[in-house]
Amino acid sequence: MTDDPNDESQDPTDDEEQAPRLTLMAPPPDDDAPAPAPTRRACILTAGGDAPGLNAVLRAFVKRATSLGLEVFGSQDGFDGLVRPGRMVRLDNDSVRGILMRGGSILGCSNRANPFSYPVRTATGEELCDKSDEVVERIASFEIDVLVVVGGDGTMHMGKGLADKGIRVIGVPKTIDNDLAATDSTFGFDSAVHVATWAIDNLHATAEAHDRVQIVELMGRYAGWITLHAGIAGGADVILIPEIPYEIERVVQKIHDRGTHDESFTIIAVSEGAAPAGGGTAEIAAAKPGHLARLGGAGQRLADALKDKCDHEIRVTVLGHLQRGGSPSAFDRLLGSRFGARAAELCSEGASNRMVSLRNGSVTDVPLADVVGKMRRVDPSGELVRVARSLGVEMGTGST
Repeated sequence: MTDDPNDESQDPTDDEEQAPRLTLMAPPPDDDAPAPAPTRRACILTAGGDAPGLNAVLRAFVKRATSLGLEVFGSQDGFDGLVRPGRMVRLDNDSVRGILMRGGSILGCSNRANPFSYPVRTATGEELCDKSDEVVERIASFEIDVLVVVGGDGTMHMGKGLADKGIRVIGVPKTIDNDLAATDSTFGFDSAVHVATWAIDNLHATAEAHDRVQIVELMGRYAGWITLHAGIAGGADVILIPEIPYEIERVVQKIHDRGTHDESFTIIAVSEGAAPAGGGTAEIAAAKPGHLARLGGAGQRLADALKDKCDHEIRVTVLGHLQRGGSPSAFDRLLGSRFGARAAELCSEGASNRMVSLRNGSVTDVPLADVVGKMRRVDPSGELVRVARSLGVEMGTGST
């Protein structure tokens, strides 16, 4: 990244692997001259946690928006670029060259930069302040017509808040958790499932070699989509998800039953949001105003509950952010590209307060209000859970 757009050493070449060029921009000068005709400008940001496919969205959005005559800005590190000065960049086709296969985001992400609850350091510590009016002013100072927010439920909630203050907002659904309402899938999910399935595949060999109970803890927060998909695809013996509180005795019985059938090891896939019946979700850090609690420890809690109830060695593997990194799958590259292109078209069409969405195989758009605060979770009586049970997978409780 360069602060000097005139530095020729930083200019991109035609090589697709050349690092993207992001040019820092300043607001238009404030003078007494008559304001020029409004420029069709869009600003895009990638908020919340990173997910494979973000760069595919940025690439498609910039390419399509440019072809439609839009000028594109990017806000660095999510909403942070709209809160702190000097963090807006100009995006063009050169900026997004060679990024389709890359993980992360060339703009950066932040799950702390909530403009309605922004952390500010003070002499006595850290305070959370409402910076949303400053964000509205900065958007106006750059003469931005529409803000495109790429993120999950929290990001859409912030976008809706800015929309309520008069900002045109277009949302693009992103989360590896696949828990966003009003869309059949979010990009990032497929890549996360691939990584989780790969891990379960590899754990089979070491678990069998040592006759162990191997627990793998997967992301997903309060939705069990990653764990359920990867657990079935990887051949897990036990799958524990947030939507179905588990009974520890059923897990113990499954381990015992496998032993009586000369199957000396057990693979357990557990979601970070899974919890025993009557117990709460394991948290690393409690929620702060405007932010979600950090989940973790579900695998170790399960291991502790099992250690005195079975004779096997128990090992816990926590995949964590491995599920967020790496090159996006072909599906996520395609879906991200479709979402980005459609978001640019919505900007050009003058749409406001909409989110692009995948419904029945087609990319469409829905009102932003239909998304905010509505989580998409696994149906405990749904087809995927029924398939898992029909294959002999223990889900932690009886049929629902």
